[in-house]
Amino acid sequence: MYKSTDSAGKPAAVTGAYLEPTARWSGPGPRPLVALAPGTMGQGDACAASKALENPLSIGRGSVSVGYENLAAYRLLAKGVAVVVTDYIGLGTTDRVHTYINRVDEGHAVLDAVRAARALPGTSITGASAVGLFGYSQGGQGTAAAAELQPSYAPDVKLAGAYAGAPLADLSGPLTEADGTSFTAAIAWSTNGFVQAYPQLKPIVDKYLNAKGEKALKDASTMCTGDGIFAFNGQKSSSWTKTGQSMAEIVEAEPELRKVFAEQRIGNLTPDTPVRVANGVNDNLVPFQQARRLAADWCARGASVSFVPVEVPALPVKLLNHFLPMLSDQGTAINWVTDRLAGKAATANCQDVTD
Repeated sequence: MYKSTDSAGKPAAVTGAYLEPTARWSGPGPRPLVALAPGTMGQGDACAASKALENPLSIGRGSVSVGYENLAAYRLLAKGVAVVVTDYIGLGTTDRVHTYINRVDEGHAVLDAVRAARALPGTSITGASAVGLFGYSQGGQGTAAAAELQPSYAPDVKLAGAYAGAPLADLSGPLTEADGTSFTAAIAWSTNGFVQAYPQLKPIVDKYLNAKGEKALKDASTMCTGDGIFAFNGQKSSSWTKTGQSMAEIVEAEPELRKVFAEQRIGNLTPDTPVRVANGVNDNLVPFQQARRLAADWCARGASVSFVPVEVPALPVKLLNHFLPMLSDQGTAINWVTDRLAGKAATANCQDVTD
């Protein structure tokens, strides 16, 4: 457990895990460190990624949790790279609901995980260890936010490079695309998370929710990804509201909600480290164009960006169109991060994303 700072500027306790490799680091300098920001694990404390390291498949008490991020962790460890995994704010601790897809909470938790790992006794990393970031989906949002927040929030955490796979840079697309799919639960998780971080939103949300919607949000708050898929598969958020509006339509109708969602936009700050942004071209859950826009925004601000369209055939299931590019691109992404840790220069391709 370590200390971070939430989006309200208040201290927050965060859990996580540090993994010490047995493999030798073959690159220059001391053993490097990568902060791994997990993708969506759910909202219940039992869903924390650090717990999934102990139990890769957890089934019990109506909960299904799959530690799919373990693969990336072990691939990094096999290269001799130390790994610190964050559980984010509120996931693994009982003081609050997990503030799902809150960019500031996530970015701070990722950067403070590096600080916490450095403070641990008896590890092979040092103050001179190169540091990288690695994340996909919610994790891609977390690493993207961390990369652009680092110069102001954590100038002591010098970064060698950051990988942001399918980052949620603009929430309007994913909020719409998840509705009525196998990933509708993400809408409940995000609603719960934003009400936790912005208490002034609760009366607005309560105004719209019907009894089914109230139950959906309450149930989702303790669910892992597997539970959410089974419980809400194909459900439309419009069935949760008194007006029959979807949650995305309610966001558009309420200025305070629009303001909060606009504050989650990534791309208005400048990373001080090379960044690799990748997205599946057929990803229709976290749309390709919003990742391209993020890369273009960063390029326009003078950042070093490598933008990678991941070519995977389109399938009829949105969740697969989102998940398969992660697996397809993971090895290349890990090699890219490892090269940055070894001090190799990154090649930017901003000319491919700027209009």
